[in-house]
Amino acid sequence: MPSLPRVTLQPGREKSIAQWHPWVFDGSIATVEGSPAAGDTVILHASDGTALASAAWSPESKIRARIWSFDPLQNIDAAFFHARVKTAVRARDGLLDRANNACRLIHGESDGLPGFVADRYQDVVVVQILAAGAERWREPVFDALAEATGCAAIYERSNVDVRTLEGMAPREGPVRGAMLPRVVMVEDGLRFVVDVAHGQKTGFYLDQRNNRRRVRALAGERDVLNCFCYTGGFTVAALAGGAKSVLSIDSSAEALSLGRENVAANDFDAARTEWRDADVFAELRKLRDAARSFDLIVLDPPKFAPTAQHAEKATRAYKDINLLALKLLRPSGLLATFSCSGGISADLFQKIVAGAALDARANAAIIERFTASADHPVALNFPQGDYLKGLLVRKIA
Repeated sequence: MPSLPRVTLQPGREKSIAQWHPWVFDGSIATVEGSPAAGDTVILHASDGTALASAAWSPESKIRARIWSFDPLQNIDAAFFHARVKTAVRARDGLLDRANNACRLIHGESDGLPGFVADRYQDVVVVQILAAGAERWREPVFDALAEATGCAAIYERSNVDVRTLEGMAPREGPVRGAMLPRVVMVEDGLRFVVDVAHGQKTGFYLDQRNNRRRVRALAGERDVLNCFCYTGGFTVAALAGGAKSVLSIDSSAEALSLGRENVAANDFDAARTEWRDADVFAELRKLRDAARSFDLIVLDPPKFAPTAQHAEKATRAYKDINLLALKLLRPSGLLATFSCSGGISADLFQKIVAGAALDARANAAIIERFTASADHPVALNFPQGDYLKGLLVRKIA
């Protein structure tokens, strides 16, 4: 077996690897021996020569190496990926049953598979490949997913901007089996039509599974406002919980159309719903000016701050929508507010919402905190994986 390229770190930069953090940034690297290409496996060494880990090389990314194994003697081959995929899929066995046929199967670094995301919808697995190392090992992972799940089809949705940072072009389309572009998933007994070929992310926001369940439990006899509603996940949950009415707002006409289909698929009374194709920021101001009010408001916006560099601008956006929502909330009403931005910490998000309440002259209290569902684990050595945070706020007055 030929020797693998050797990457030596700057003095002191091995500390993060000793703590099992899976990323090595370009500024941590002192020397590279050999000529590793994108996706090649390299062996990471401390400045004193100690072998530390095996990793995937990514010469065009600021994250220059993503660690596959903290055992530098581990063979990184098809069998390695087969075992990692099997472990990840089996860990989700308890999340799939007659009432739930969808969940995340692979969650990147937290499953020991940096650069891989895989979501299951009924009999279809949708995969995103986000890093050079994952790109190199795509075929063994597809084979392992097909074997571990027994699903009829695997569809690739590697059409996200982050691939450009790895020097990779977008790619999408079927990779195993034949399938229709839309499938029906079931979550807590509710039916959702998922556009796996064109929808956001892999077609649905599976990370909000537990939080939709909580909104369902809170929605009874309430007038609900669902902002950034996408295809109506929280809308359907609220209707299932007995909401009197749900106003859903999104700027995508296609998403709203699918949202209406999801309401119909569950035989809910369409008269209890209203859908608005509009910019949420502008529409919240119109609702305020019209003196509208609600008992329960859901704010689930897109990623305003993908990195810390975007945090300042994102802070203003989060504060704006939360301030307006608190003004629209009736006394004793509930606000379920979320951030999926990696550049906004949980502490900062709470400060933003607190500032919004102060400016709205709303006396409010946090009564619960939200996180991603169990199929989106957060490795203890990888806090960056804890991207979804949320608060349930009660307006006292």
